[in-house]
Amino acid sequence: MRISLAEVGRRFNKEWIFRNISTEFVSGNSYAILGPNGSGKSTLISILTGNLSPSEGKIKFFQDQEIEVEQIYKHISLAAPYLELVETFTLREIIDFHFKFKPFTAGLNAKELISILGLEKSANKEIKYFSSGMKQRTKLALACCSSTPILFLDEPTSNLDVQGIDWYRELIEKFAKNKLTIIGSNQIHEYDFCTIQLQIADFK
Repeated sequence: MRISLAEVGRRFNKEWIFRNISTEFVSGNSYAILGPNGSGKSTLISILTGNLSPSEGKIKFFQDQEIEVEQIYKHISLAAPYLELVETFTLREIIDFHFKFKPFTAGLNAKELISILGLEKSANKEIKYFSSGMKQRTKLALACCSSTPILFLDEPTSNLDVQGIDWYRELIEKFAKNKLTIIGSNQIHEYDFCTIQLQIADFK
């Protein structure tokens, strides 16, 4: 997989969030998009996932041949604080629902995913009764354990305690190795394994 950006910029009203980003994100590498809160990390990720159009410049997606932006959702998984889970679903139901749209990573199934989460006793509990940490773990597991070539994680350890951060690191080590991984962060423990860093401040 390859994502190519040529002179990409995004503005809201008359204010430019970033401009003139020309770079590539290529399978075999992991990338950290860095900057303080409000700097534009999530905005850039929204462009990279096809959810937001750039105000200027071009973005293209390739896997052997070019992929239309309307089809890129089939190739990506995303976990982010602003993505909501269906609160009235149980954990088992949210897993079944999610994997109607994305295939499991080879060798996994719903039972094994619940075991990875360590939430066997909560499998039939509605998501609305989960703590913020349990919800974040669920988002991360759904994204990381989907068989997609691109993995996006925005502030992945939001709402996780020290034990949860260790769990996140193990999840990445096990399930992100062969993916094009792109992480938006300002916390070094979320991205210190990334091979390439992109500072949003360089494009102001």
